[in-house]
Amino acid sequence: MSVMRSRARSAVLATVVTVLCTGALAAGPARAEPLALLQCQGTESVAYSPGITFQPQDVDVTTDGRLGSCVDGAGQVTSGAYEERFTLHAGCNDLLGGFQGARTFTWSTGDTSVIEAEGSSTAIAGQVVTTLTGTVVQGRYQGRSATQVIVLPQPALLLCLSTGVTGATGTTTLTIV
Repeated sequence: MSVMRSRARSAVLATVVTVLCTGALAAGPARAEPLALLQCQGTESVAYSPGITFQPQDVDVTTDGRLGSCVDGAGQVTSGAYEERFTLHAGCNDLLGGFQGARTFTWSTGDTSVIEAEGSSTAIAGQVVTTLTGTVVQGRYQGRSATQVIVLPQPALLLCLSTGVTGATGTTTLTIV
């Protein structure tokens, strides 16, 4: 009986060792993946013409973004920029609607990335926080996911009642994974 137990233990031990060794080989060496392929911080300035008032109207919007502090997993991109022009039907009370579009970023390397994204905005503590989420569809980082968060001051009540809000500047963060 003791011989049978010894053989059974040996068989179980051999099976366990085989499973553990096979699992370790299949898993390969452990690697820490970077949290982000690219992360940038900067500012965004927006100009509205005519100024935005409480009366909704078509407004020409010009956006100028400067990303001066980028950390690239490959160590190549150190900064970036983007500019956009579009028309929006908006008033001071309805700046928070959803939207979609494409934004082209130009990097310090001379490369570009086109990100197709959907966005939405919320008002939080006197600020308008806009979040864009999408995919890089062309250029550097193609196929990667992108998220941009833009924080601008909420329109001033007195300007909304008079000449209108003609611009705002705030912070932005872009992450590509």
